[in-house]
Amino acid sequence: METINIHEAKTQLSRLVEKAAKGEPFVIAKAGKPMVKVVPLDTPEADQKRRIGFLVDQIKVPDDFDTMGTEEIQTIFQGNT
Repeated sequence: METINIHEAKTQLSRLVEKAAKGEPFVIAKAGKPMVKVVPLDTPEADQKRRIGFLVDQIKVPDDFDTMGTEEIQTIFQGNT
């Protein structure tokens, strides 16, 4: 892995970022001491499918979902009514 002096990295930042984005990580050093490692971000490829709505038409929500178990819940919290 290539090690770049911080001064050189500042003057060639655009080229180095492009290089890292293509999968060639590098280390930035200060006075010969490694300080940081620059690596590409793991971003999804443009052709990857999105998972939004992956369960569409596979789960059925009952019409009375918001009132299901009302009597049981009232009994638990209020006692026998």
